[in-house]
Amino acid sequence: MTEQTIRNWRKSTYSGNEGGSCLEVLDGHPSGVPVRDSKAPHGPALVFSAAGWAAFVVAVKAGGLRS
Repeated sequence: MTEQTIRNWRKSTYSGNEGGSCLEVLDGHPSGVPVRDSKAPHGPALVFSAAGWAAFVVAVKAGGLRS
């Protein structure tokens, strides 16, 4: 990834400011939606299809993924 790409990661709006579990996503990636752990910015990222990520976000907003 280029330096410009690295700067385009954004923290999930569902992540708090307490430094706990946070996700970052990269918008506009040609292969899908990369998602990574904000505590490991140089670690691996999972890449979801746009449709798969959209379905996940809808489920989270609807409260369908609570344990």
